[in-house]
This record gives sequence, structure tokens and C-alpha cells, in this order.
Amino acid sequence: MIIPTFKEAPNVAPLLAKLEAALQGVVWQAIFVDDNSPDGTAAVVKAIAATDPRVICLHRIGRRGLAGAVIEGAMASAAPFVAVIDGDMQHDETVLPRMLKALQADRADLAVGSRYTEEAEGRVAGLSARRESGSRFATWLGQRVLRLDLSDPMSGFFMIRRELVEKAAPRLATDGFKVLFDLASVLDPPPRVVEFAYEFRSREHGESKLDGRVVAHYLSLLGSKLSRDVLSPRALLFGLVGLSGVAVNVAVAYAVRGMTGPDTAQLIGAVVAMTSNYLINNAVTYRDKRKRGFGLLAGYLRFGLLCSIGFAANVAVASLVFQVIPEPWVGVVAGAGVGAAWNYVTTSLAVW
Repeated sequence: MIIPTFKEAPNVAPLLAKLEAALQGVVWQAIFVDDNSPDGTAAVVKAIAATDPRVICLHRIGRRGLAGAVIEGAMASAAPFVAVIDGDMQHDETVLPRMLKALQADRADLAVGSRYTEEAEGRVAGLSARRESGSRFATWLGQRVLRLDLSDPMSGFFMIRRELVEKAAPRLATDGFKVLFDLASVLDPPPRVVEFAYEFRSREHGESKLDGRVVAHYLSLLGSKLSRDVLSPRALLFGLVGLSGVAVNVAVAYAVRGMTGPDTAQLIGAVVAMTSNYLINNAVTYRDKRKRGFGLLAGYLRFGLLCSIGFAANVAVASLVFQVIPEPWVGVVAGAGVGAAWNYVTTSLAVW
């Protein structure tokens, strides 16, 4: 059992009690993978683990992200089957024995708890109307990309043969949030799937982790799969942030042009755009590695220096291409591509 956690301290003991009741007669192990929760979730797990050998805590420092937590937990397990369940008790643990029987009987390689099968329709008490609409739309998008017939490819509640996770692990994105979708998309041949309807419960303690950054990561994952993994989700996010920087640059330069000369206005716009790019990338693209305090300032200085080199490369390549192909747009695209690639690769290595 892999249980990724962040700020779930009040839920640890009740969840283990529910697992104990649901898995009578089953040999099981609960691996909590905690991303250094400030509420002491890891300490709560370790206190229980001191008297219950079935409970293990992987306490991660300096690493964040649900997908990475699930992958690390699965790789730390020696069990033939691994299940993934949220630590907030919104998933129905009573479905786990049926999932296990399906895999043990070799009826499937992957058992998925689904909120959206015909049997489960209308039983999503844990989602508001707005979030349910968003979830259904995200599900629809995911189904357009996957080769598998899954009613709930966004589910965070599933059980799978461990060797399949090990096979897929080198190709999985560790900084995302939809690990089932990623798994289902990279496994070749596609796994045999069986789905189990369940009621998505209301959360009793803690808070939802869903925010705009999670949505952005999911959309970038979709884009990555559409590119057949040629582009990574992180590279796509970096590129989208760069495009937003162009809009910021133009808007700021236009706003201050009346107070300064055109060259100064362009310089101010460029600096503001670079700053916004850095802060957005730090908060979204590199959410799992984001910098704070002095590290944020030091990273900004490195980011600015490297992007300045990228800008110079952009201009040089555009000029060189124009000499060979005298079409302005060709040079602009080539220069922008080289500059963007330089910025992404170098800042990934030197800043984050």
C-alpha cells in the first residue's frame, strides 16, 4: 500500500484503522511517503511504525510531488502487488480486497477504483459541483489521449503488479500528480484493466491539494503524451511560461513608453518579463524544487545571466539564418527556438 502524504497528520491513525478492518486475512504493508509535511505527518507515522512493523515511513526532504512519491514507494516495496490510496480517506478502502483478487486470479494487470463507471454515477460526494465538472472534463481529455478504455484515468486509487511499475519507472514524470494516467500511457503492451466503482467520500480533515498549478501540470502531461514524450511536461510548462513572458514584455513596454524612450521602455519590459518568468517557473514548472529565501534571490541572478546569454544566441542565430534564408520569420523562429532551448536546459541544470 503506497500512501503519499502532505499535511495529513490527523488522518494517519483513522486510515490505518480502516485498512486493518478492510484487509482482514490479507498480508499487507502500508508505506507512507511524506513530503516533509509541516504538520508532523511523518512523526505520526513513525510513532505508529515503532510498534507496528507493517507501517513504514519514507520521509522525503527537498523533493515534492505525488507522482514521485508513488514511484519511490513502489520501488521500495517487495510485494507482488502495490496499491495507491490517498491519505485523506476519500477513497473506499473496502474495494481493495476485490482489486487484489482480480490481480491474483490473473484477470487483470491493473485494477482501478473509478468514480465514473455506470455503477458509480452520482457518487462523488467529495467533490463540489465545480470541481466535479472540472474532473469530468479532465477525464474526457485524458481519454482522448490514452490507448486504454478507462472511465477514470485521473483516479488516484488503483492496484497494479509491481513489476509493471518498475518497468515503467524510467519513463514516468516524477513531478506530476496523475501517475495512473502516466503509467497507462507508457506501458507497452497496454495492461489488462478492470475497474471497480466506488464512492468518492468527503474529506474529514486537512485540505485539498488541487490548485491551478496541479491543473497546469496535468495539461502539460497531456501535451507531452500527444508529442509521444518527445517533449517533457516540464519543458512544455517552461515554454508556456516563456510565451507569457512575451505578453508581459509587450504590455509593460507599452505602458511605460510615454514616460521613457523606446529603448528604455523595451529594457524595462524585458526585465519585468524575465522576473515574472522566473517567479512563475519557480512556483509552477519547478514546484517540486522551488526556491525560497536567499536561494530565491541567488537563483534569480543565475537565471538572469543565463537568459541573457540565451537572448544573445537568439539574435545571433536569427541573423545567421537570415543570411541563408532571407525570410525574416524563418530567422525569428530559429533564433527563438535556440534561445528557448538554451534557457530551458541551462536553467534546469544551474538554477533548479
